[in-house]
Amino acid sequence: MSAEPRSANYYVIFGAAVLPDGSPSGTLRRRIAGAFRAGGVSDSTFYLPTGGVGKYGPSEAAVMRDELLSLGVPPQQIVLEETAVDTLSSAVACARILAERGVCRPVGVCSSGYHQLRCAMLLRMCGVRTFCPVMPPDREALGLRRWLYYVAREMIGLPWDFALLCLERLFRRPGVGMGRGDL
Repeated sequence: MSAEPRSANYYVIFGAAVLPDGSPSGTLRRRIAGAFRAGGVSDSTFYLPTGGVGKYGPSEAAVMRDELLSLGVPPQQIVLEETAVDTLSSAVACARILAERGVCRPVGVCSSGYHQLRCAMLLRMCGVRTFCPVMPPDREALGLRRWLYYVAREMIGLPWDFALLCLERLFRRPGVGMGRGDL
């Protein structure tokens, strides 16, 4: 792998469902498209897709990698995180990877609009500076009822994940991991 430019721009792409045939769901396609629109193909752009294997394989991160490759992103500029099982574990694992790589510039948080705030908040709590690029809208594609369901889920998920991360930080002993990935 070639050396990363000091001015590297990272875009973390949070996972979504993979279809039974192994292709990305509409939501996952929109997240990839939004990240690519924000970062494009450049020597200084790196993508960090995150997400493990859900109901269907392969991993969400591997599906995103394949889509990014098809858009012309060089493989050495894609860093996979395939262990995460939810948003919180994605944020913790990605923060660890970014820290290991010495990334100190703000990182683009690429997810659905209804999910972006929680992703950014969790990454910030893990010590990652973030920004939120404009992502493709989901409401029309999902329909109002499904979109409202996801918004409501975020209203529960955001304080829940915030509390879990605070508790893990409060009660972990020095030298003991956070349970879902050490920072």
